[in-house]
Amino acid sequence: MNETAQLFDQAQQYFAYSQLLRRNFHRHPELGYKEFRTAEIVARELSQLGLQVRSGLAETGIVGLLEGEQPGRVVMLRFDMDALPILEETQTDYASEIPGVMHACGHDGHMAIGLTVARILQARKNTLTGTFKFVFQPAEEGLGGAERMIAESVLGNPPVDVSLALHLWNERPLGWIGVSPGAMMAGADFFTIKIKGKGGHGAMPETTHDPVVAAAQIVLAIQTIVSRNLSPMDTAVISVTQINAGTTNNVIPSEAVLHGTIRTFESHVRGRVIKRLEEVVIQVSAAMGCQAEIAVKLLTPPLRNHPEVAVVVRQVTEQLFPKFIFDEHYRSMGSEDMAFFLDQTPGCLFFVGSANSEKGFVFSHHHPKFDFDETVLPIAAALMAATAIRLTKE
Repeated sequence: MNETAQLFDQAQQYFAYSQLLRRNFHRHPELGYKEFRTAEIVARELSQLGLQVRSGLAETGIVGLLEGEQPGRVVMLRFDMDALPILEETQTDYASEIPGVMHACGHDGHMAIGLTVARILQARKNTLTGTFKFVFQPAEEGLGGAERMIAESVLGNPPVDVSLALHLWNERPLGWIGVSPGAMMAGADFFTIKIKGKGGHGAMPETTHDPVVAAAQIVLAIQTIVSRNLSPMDTAVISVTQINAGTTNNVIPSEAVLHGTIRTFESHVRGRVIKRLEEVVIQVSAAMGCQAEIAVKLLTPPLRNHPEVAVVVRQVTEQLFPKFIFDEHYRSMGSEDMAFFLDQTPGCLFFVGSANSEKGFVFSHHHPKFDFDETVLPIAAALMAATAIRLTKE
C-alpha cells in the first residue's frame, strides 16, 4: 500500500474520533466571534497532539503548528468554526441544543476534519517535510473573520507559502469532488436601501408618499438589471432578502428598509451592477415621491484558486479515489471568505460532495434541516492530508 492509500486507511481508523467531534460541535453551535467553547476544544485537541498552539486570534481563532523532520514549504490548512442563526428542524440525537443557532453549513464537519488531519499528520511526523499551519477561523459567515486573522498576522510567523481549504458540499453527492482553477466562488456584496416618504392614515393614501409602494416597485425594477443591463455572457445575482416597514394595519409608514446581496465573479460586472442598482433605487423612489439612499458593503472578493494547486488536488484525488467524479469546471454563486487568504497566498479551496439521497441527506446549506453523510469525514480528511503533504514538497 503506497503512502497516499495509507492516509485514507488511517482516516478511516479515526472515523469514530471524527464523528464524535463533529456531533459534539453540532450539539453546541456558536455564532461568529462567540466560538469560545468550540475554540477550547480545538486548542485542547491540538495541544494534546503536541502542536504549538496560539489562541485568541480574531477573538476566538486558533492556530496550531506542526513541523516535519525536514525543511520545506509552509502549508496553511484553514477550517471555519462558526454556526448560523437558524432554528434547527432535524430530529437527530445530535441536533443543536442551542435554540436558534445551528451548524447549517458544515463547519462542524470542517473542524472535525481539521483535527483528524492534525492527528493523521502528527502520527507520521517523522516522515514529513515542511510545516503545517492549522488555522481554525471564526466568523466566516459574513462577519469578516478571515480579514481579522490576516490583520493579526496569521499568514506570518512562519510565512505561509501555500494555503488550502475544503468545503463539504450538499449540492453534490458522495463520490464527487469539485475544484476549478481561477474564480470558483462568487464575490459577495451586501446592500441596504432606505426609502423615506411621507406617512399617514392607511385610509387616506393620497395624502402620503408611500415608501412601501416604492419598495415594491424597486424590488421589481431590480430584477431587470441582470436581464437587461448585463451581457448574457456575464454572470450575476441580485437578491432582495429583507423588506421592513410599518408597525400596524392602518398606518402607512414614513420609511421602508430593504436588504439584499449581490454576487459576481468579475470586477467590471460588479461595477456595472452597483451603478445600475444605485440608479434604479434613486430614480424609482423619486418617481414615487420618495427619497432613497443606498449603501453597498463588500463582503468577500471572488474566490480564485491557483491553477497549479488545483492540479495537485486533482492528482491526489485520482490517486486516492480513482472512481470518484472529479469536476474541474464547477462554479458556485456562493461566497467564502477563504477568498481573502487566496488573494494573498497561492492556494485552493475544493468541494467534497456530502449529500446522500438514500439516507435523506438532501437539504442544502443554510436550510434548517441541513445535515450531511458523515462517511464523508474520512474521505475529506485523507484528501486534505495527502494534498498538504504533496504541497510541502513541491
